[in-house]
Amino acid sequence: MIPLTMYFKGNFVKIELGIGKGKKLYDKRRDMAKKDAEMKMRKFKKG
Repeated sequence: MIPLTMYFKGNFVKIELGIGKGKKLYDKRRDMAKKDAEMKMRKFKKG
């Protein structure tokens, strides 16, 4: 659960919460491959 907003209403503090879901394993692998490819491109451009 992630707090989104917090506000005061009279003597109370109200917090709006959101539910977060983690990435699936295949999404993590895709992101890692993308970062790896970008890093290789930057290294190649530098020299």
